[in-house]
Parts: sequence; C-alpha cells; structure tokens
Amino acid sequence: MANRTVKDAHSIRGTNPQYLVEKIIRTRIYESKYWKEECFALTAELVVDKAMELRFVGGVYGGNIKPTPFLCLVLKMLQIQPEKDIVVEFIRNEDFKYVRLLGAMYMRLTGTPMDCYKYLEPLYNDYRKIKRQARSGEFEMIHVDEFIDELLREERVCDIILPRLQKRFVLEVVEELEVRVSALEEDLDGGESSDDDEDDEDHHEAKRVEVAPLQDVERRKHRDAERPRRTPSPRFRRSKTPPRRRSRSPKRRSLSPRRERHRSKSPPRRHRSRERERRHRSKSPGQHRSHRHRSHSRSPDRSKRKSKRSHKGE
Repeated sequence: MANRTVKDAHSIRGTNPQYLVEKIIRTRIYESKYWKEECFALTAELVVDKAMELRFVGGVYGGNIKPTPFLCLVLKMLQIQPEKDIVVEFIRNEDFKYVRLLGAMYMRLTGTPMDCYKYLEPLYNDYRKIKRQARSGEFEMIHVDEFIDELLREERVCDIILPRLQKRFVLEVVEELEVRVSALEEDLDGGESSDDDEDDEDHHEAKRVEVAPLQDVERRKHRDAERPRRTPSPRFRRSKTPPRRRSRSPKRRSLSPRRERHRSKSPPRRHRSRERERRHRSKSPGQHRSHRHRSHSRSPDRSKRKSKRSHKGE
C-alpha cells in the first residue's frame, strides 16, 4: 500500500507517474533503507523538510545499485503528485539549491515543453557549485546551470530516462515562446564598447608618436638653415672637388741590418733601366749591324776550333 500512487493523481504521458522511473531502479528504491525510514507517509509539506537536508544529487551508485536520497525524493514526489504551485516554489527557492534542483527535476519529468522552458531557463543564471555522486560512488563538483542544461538537452539524467522535449526553435516559430535573450549579451555589449574606447585611445597615442619624430626632423632642418656656413680653408678654395683622404698604409716591417746595407749600396733599379735605354739610343744603326755581322763571322771559326779540339782528343 505504501508504494502505490495516490488515488486522485493524474496520469502523465498516458501512464502512472511512477512508471517514469524504470522498474529495476524503482524496485531498488523500494528496497532501500532511506525509502523505508525517511520517505514513509510523506506529504507535500514534509517533502520540503527532507529536501532541505540533501547534500548532493545523483542516481544509483555502487555494484549493488543503491539509490541516492535525491532519487528517492523524486520518486516520492511522483507518487504523491504535489500541486504545480508547490513545484514552482521549489524552483524559485534561492536559499536551498538542492530544493531548487529537486523541483527542476520533477518539472522536467511531468511538465509540458512550455513549462520546462519557462521555469528552467531562468536557472541558467545560477552559478553555484553542487556535488554529484557518480555511478562509481565518487563525488564531483558541478554547477547549477550545468545540471539545468543537462535536463534540457540530455536524454538521461540521474539514471532516469527523460521524456522527449520539443525543440525551442519550433516553439518560437509557432510563436508560443519568445526569443530567448541571454544575460551574457549585455556583458558582451559592454565589453565591446569598452574595447572600442581602448582602441580609440591607442589610435590617438599612435598618432602622437608618429607626429613627434616628424616635428623633431623639421626643427633640425630649421637649426641647420640658421647656422652660419664656414668659409673653406685657403688650401682647398681653388679645387672644387673635395680632397681625398690618404689611406693609412700598414706599418713597414723593419729590415735586417744586412738588407739595409745592401739597399744603401745598390743603386735603385730606376737608374739602371734608364742607363740601358740611353746606351741603346746612343748606338748608331751601323754599329748594331757590324756587331751582328761580327757575331755571325765568328761563329764558323768557333765551330772549327771545336772540331779541332775534338780531333785532338781522339
């Protein structure tokens, strides 16, 4: 008798509200200690007190598939089927975040798509941290808005298969829902305006930096024009071309004393070449020819002398 749905309960999705939870999980909840001790003979008013004692959310955990207190209270609300106003107060409760999540979970299971979008979407602005127990039994930290997003998008939450939810854009096309305006858009608009102001300031500073060096160049030109020009030195007045600078030659190595003596005794090569040219010019062409003839005339005598010497040797 304690596990039956109340008599005046309305059917949801054409079935008993408790059948929204799978049979295996439902039987595990009926056999759990928390259901037998804490959820016996609960009413809609007393469920609030139990929800305030919650410290985490979750489905089933462990090898024995034990249900969490959160899942037990969800099934109890499906059994007693509280009024819609009570569920809305659960969702609007800002002091106890787990009471809010319990009301959101029940609204997602039993409410229409219009009610789900109307009452659950404002919870996207709740960024408080909550604990969730995983299937392995370990705890993890999430946020309220993440849990709400899973309710509106995922097919299974807390090991319960959620009813199909109609897409939001379809309801917007039919004009049953207004276009949702995110609270982050105002922050983005404010951030863009501040960024634009910063960009304008940076642009003005860049212009100032560009103008400053140009002004310095113009001032230097005026200073150079005002300075009196120096008269050229008398050494370079006549020559229009500027004087060439002498390239610094490397230092000459110091010669040994023998080389220095030889260099002092031997006349320079320039004088020798000049003397040879003078002698060559002083000689007449007849002398050259006679010299050549003499050389040719002496050549046979020399050949005879060589032949005689060769005979004597034999």
